Amino acid sequence: MSELAHAPRAERPRWLLELIAAWGFAQRNFFLTKRYFLWEVVWLAYATVSAMSIGFIGVDVDRGGVDGARLTTFLLIGSILWGYLSMIFDLLSETVSWERWEGTIEYTFMSPASRATQLLGTSIYAIAYGVARTALIFGIVSLFFDMDLSNANYFSALVILVLCSISLVGLGMVAAVMPLLSPEKGQQVSSIFTAVLLLVSGVYYSVSVLPGWMQAIAKFSPITYALEGMRAALLDGATLNETWPSIWPLLIMGAILVPGGLLIFRAGERYAKRTGLLKRSG
Repeated sequence: MSELAHAPRAERPRWLLELIAAWGFAQRNFFLTKRYFLWEVVWLAYATVSAMSIGFIGVDVDRGGVDGARLTTFLLIGSILWGYLSMIFDLLSETVSWERWEGTIEYTFMSPASRATQLLGTSIYAIAYGVARTALIFGIVSLFFDMDLSNANYFSALVILVLCSISLVGLGMVAAVMPLLSPEKGQQVSSIFTAVLLLVSGVYYSVSVLPGWMQAIAKFSPITYALEGMRAALLDGATLNETWPSIWPLLIMGAILVPGGLLIFRAGERYAKRTGLLKRSG
């Protein structure tokens, strides 16, 4: 492997060149995070406080005779998981916006690296950063609340988290097309899409309390199945077999959304190049 990495570019296999390029995109996002580190601190504080606010709802309800520990855990799982999944979605959907802000979008789209490589590198960084950020929030929140995780099945929860992350990567690729096609309003459309996911996916409540037409929309959100599976695994110790009703939709969504999102992004890129949208700073 080391010999391949140090070989002249012309002698390296194509897959190695794409892997190196993907790692380069992941590193670039890391350096962007370092550049705007104070903003990252702001968003981390906001996400932590939001999760804690939800937790205090459970503490307050506990005074009324309800199983507060279980309710608090139910709410915090939704809040923390939403923070992780929405961040993956946002980082991918903002890929084009970041390129415009940095003034590098034309250079990136002229590079020899494929678009799949760029999105793969961004996804690697988004998932790694999301896991680290979520673990930190979870650690802080656990200091304030007595979460009921005595029956938790962490392996089932981890499998579901990975599967949902893959589905969110595909959705993020689709959303990234919006700022590509509309420099002025594309990111706002992506934000509206995020708000809809929050509303229908049962982050802070059971999907069963929603009107019938909203429950129908919830069936198309991977976050719905991730929350159902994660809560079953962490609250009741559900095994992979028991969480299968949540796992198989995530498998199908991941298999469809990732290649579908890549195809849609490529089509949007071709349209933007043909119509001259890349040169607009937005």
